[in-house]
Amino acid sequence: MMEDIAREGPLLQAWVYWMMVLNTASILFVFHRVEARWVLAAWVVNIVFMSFLYETYGYTRILGLSHILIWTPLLAYLWHRRGHFSAGTWTGRYFIVLGATILVSLIFDYVDLVRYFLGDQAA
Repeated sequence: MMEDIAREGPLLQAWVYWMMVLNTASILFVFHRVEARWVLAAWVVNIVFMSFLYETYGYTRILGLSHILIWTPLLAYLWHRRGHFSAGTWTGRYFIVLGATILVSLIFDYVDLVRYFLGDQAA
């Protein structure tokens, strides 16, 4: 899959790497915050499920289904827990940036999934 992503433009590549780094960074908070444990768990499940989708359907718009099924509930959870972390802390800033990143990604993913089911199945 990374070979297919490497053929994309630099903005998409940067976005994918940003999401990878940001989700992996949850390891920094995993011993202190339950939210980070959920982020890390979602990240691992996302990697496994997206790999399955890639092996099954190839590099198509349906890959966004993985984010939709895993990150939509994660984003709702983080929104619900927002009162438990402060924007004045590194942890709080991390969750705010992560939530914003997930939201932007989900907008694209929902559009891609609709396009996929309407017949535009290319990546």
